[in-house]
Order: sequence, then structure tokens, then C-alpha cells
Amino acid sequence: MGELILVPTPLQDDTPLEPVALERLKESCLEETTLLLVEEHKIARRRWLSWGLPREAIEKFILVNEHTQEKIKSDLIKEIRKGKKAFLMSDTGLPAFCDPGQTLVELAHRSGIKVSSTPFPNSIALAVALSGFPHGQFSFSGFIPVKEPDRREWMKSQLKKSEMLIWMETPYRLQKLMEELVEMNLSREIFLGLDLGGPDETNFRGSAGEFLKRFPGPGKREFVLLIGPSKT
Repeated sequence: MGELILVPTPLQDDTPLEPVALERLKESCLEETTLLLVEEHKIARRRWLSWGLPREAIEKFILVNEHTQEKIKSDLIKEIRKGKKAFLMSDTGLPAFCDPGQTLVELAHRSGIKVSSTPFPNSIALAVALSGFPHGQFSFSGFIPVKEPDRREWMKSQLKKSEMLIWMETPYRLQKLMEELVEMNLSREIFLGLDLGGPDETNFRGSAGEFLKRFPGPGKREFVLLIGPSKT
């Protein structure tokens, strides 16, 4: 099984690419098992060369945008499942955040493919992009109240909203929060971005019950919780 890797790019043409992203692309871009997914060829080519990346790799560019992705995303997923590593870049900014790449990330999760990212400084936006959840509208709710009954009432009130929800909580309440969602019979999918940007980064998408089975006693970990949009 391969991997889908989001590569955030600078907003301005004269800004260097983030060093870790640059190094990973240099190491991988000419390998036969690497897919380079870009939004627009002309823009990607100009920026690629400005970052000093190999000119010959430009021939490998595959356009993934609102005009092409419906035709090619299934084939891309097949190639990644065979073991290929796919780097996804939008023209500027964070791919898959309010961006056509969202549907490819969604399909990757559905296909059991690991989705990760090169460094990005905002954990909230990064979690949204990595989740693959539709997010034309979303609600950032901040930190969950600590004390009962305010805590449970707050969660019930939030879950009445149909859009994607973003919740924050302290690291040592991760297991408690997952157990609470199971007790509330939450039917919506969740995404947990754990220790984003660190060596122990883990991205999970599924149900709260599935998370507890996969990570019994998850311990103290920094995390962002996303609750997918309601299907009703």
C-alpha cells in the first residue's frame, strides 16, 4: 500500500518551499513509484523550477483539478494501492482545504490509504485537509466544557448542527471523550489528528468505537477532533 501526501505550497511565487517538503520531493520525484499531482501545469511548472527541483520531473505531472479528477481519481487510487507514493500540490496553499483535492483524500480514506502531509503550521486547517470530509461549511466550536452537566449538554447541542464540527480538548481527556461519544451513540464519522507534525503523528478516520478498539488506552496525546457532516 502506498501513501497520499499533501504538500502545502507558499502563497507567493518568490517564497521558498518549506525545507522538509523540498527535501522529500528532491528524494522522491524521479522515482518510478512516485506520482506528482498538481492543479495546473503552467503554474506548477513555474514554481517547481523556482524551487530548484529537477526539470525532468515535470514530465511526470498529473493534473488533478475540478475538470480532471472525476475521470482519473479511481485510477490514481489503484496506483497508490499498488504501492506508489503520491504527492498532492495545489497552485498555492494547503491542498484539500477548500480545494478540489478534498474528494481524492476522501477516496483515499475509503480505500484504506494512509494520508499525511509535509509540515504545515496550523493544526486546525491541516486536520480539515487530512480528514477528507466535505467542508463547504464547518463549525469551529473550540474547547469542550470540563464540568457536568454543562459538558454533556454542550456536546448534545453541538451535534444538532449538520455541518462538520471541530472540537478541541486537552490531551489527557482523549479516551474519556471517545467513550462519551460511544455512550451518546454517535453515528457520524470522526477524524482524529493525533500529534500532528510530530514523529508520532497518527491520523484516524472512522467511528469513536473503532478508535477505542484500535488504540486501547491511547494515553496523553495532542489532538484535534473533527466530526463529519451529518448524512441526514
